Amino acid sequence: MSAVPQTPPATLSPAQGLPRGRQAAARSRSRLFWLWFRRLVIWVPLAVFTLWALADNAKLFLLTALNGLTLAALYFLVASGFSLVFGLMRNVNLAHGSLYLLGAYVGFAVGEASGSWLLAVLAGFVSAALVGLLMQVLVFRHMQGQDLRQTLVTIGLSIVLADLMLWIWTAEVYQFDPPSWMVGALRMPIVGGYSTYRLLVLAASIVIGIALYLFLNRTRVGMMIRAGVDDRAMLAATGVNVQRVFAITFAIGAGLAGFAGVVGGTALSIAPGEDTRYLLASLVVVIVGGMGSIPGAAVGALMIGLAEQFGLAYAPTYGVVFTFVIMVLVLAFRPQGILGRPA
Repeated sequence: MSAVPQTPPATLSPAQGLPRGRQAAARSRSRLFWLWFRRLVIWVPLAVFTLWALADNAKLFLLTALNGLTLAALYFLVASGFSLVFGLMRNVNLAHGSLYLLGAYVGFAVGEASGSWLLAVLAGFVSAALVGLLMQVLVFRHMQGQDLRQTLVTIGLSIVLADLMLWIWTAEVYQFDPPSWMVGALRMPIVGGYSTYRLLVLAASIVIGIALYLFLNRTRVGMMIRAGVDDRAMLAATGVNVQRVFAITFAIGAGLAGFAGVVGGTALSIAPGEDTRYLLASLVVVIVGGMGSIPGAAVGALMIGLAEQFGLAYAPTYGVVFTFVIMVLVLAFRPQGILGRPA
């Protein structure tokens, strides 16, 4: 009689070898452990630092917090467009920083010629949106799902755009003059006066964030965008022009980068190299907050902006490290991002 082959027993984890009730209790204890671990590692040190900083120099702490909030608002304006393109549509556009700088330069040229800051904002948005639309039609439409090719092509595009902008506008540093009603300082307790323009940027980013969230989650077009990402063939079968929907979405994301270029050029400056800075910031914000999530982009921008400003104020030698420490911790404990969906 031939021997019947025996199937080796599957290796079980300690929790899997327990009865169901004990398995649930083990998972509950594990979640409780990680909850308290995060509180001890993150929230306790932050609370201790906050109390110490307020007691040592309350004005410096509050001023740094306001600078962090307004910088986070600018990062969000850039990263929200990047989140639409990269996080939601899964298009790897590493020329997004170049769209920011292009919008800033075009807006500056229009503002200088017309004397209107609002016209400069419109020109920055439209110019970046048009270039983004061309990129989607001529490049991304033919490379859907080919992440490596998209990465290499957009790196090349960013280099070409950077050289063209350097040739046209040279290496001179430019800065916008905001309208007179935006100039001045708002009186605040402890801090004294704070820039009215930077507070308006913060308010504008909140309005734009809410509008984008409602657009993606409460409108028919937003639902079509999300459906097209999940199942393009099924959406096309219903009669929707998927390519047109994606082109419009890409143009909106690129236009937001150009809009942020004018806003950032007014608050800070316009110079070669700013494209790389804001591309890197957008990548980190989307990774930390979660791909395709507008609330996640807001949370990520808030964390990165505050970390950057507090690092510069209290540990200038190591300030740049804090941003990447946040990214490493998020990737270690929540790879999909703080508000991202599991893959």
